[in-house]
Amino acid sequence: MIKEFKEFISQGSVLDTAVGIIIGAAFKAIIDSFIADLITPLLNVFLGNINFKDWVVTVGPINFAVGNFINNVLSFLVIGFVMFLLVKAANKMRKQKAATTKTCPHCQTEIPIGATRCPHCTSELA
Repeated sequence: MIKEFKEFISQGSVLDTAVGIIIGAAFKAIIDSFIADLITPLLNVFLGNINFKDWVVTVGPINFAVGNFINNVLSFLVIGFVMFLLVKAANKMRKQKAATTKTCPHCQTEIPIGATRCPHCTSELA
């Protein structure tokens, strides 16, 4: 069982996932600071000095930390937008990389995508 666990834990996908989670947690800390220390004070200027950290709505014996919720929603939106940009860039790079060559139907060698004649077998390409 220990051998199987070592094999599982040493797989590339598990290690990549672990690294991604650690970097994601560090990135979340940066975004949380960005929201709490930069964005929220700017919103305070426009909203009449509302301190989001202290913004609490009390209903009976229950306190709702509305300001903390708003900070978390803003953090989520910023992280989601950055992740969207990263995935979009990765997809664009993947498409560019995949579309540089094609296979000659006659000799099965890789040739440039825009070629009209195969340099290996000198066949005309459609």
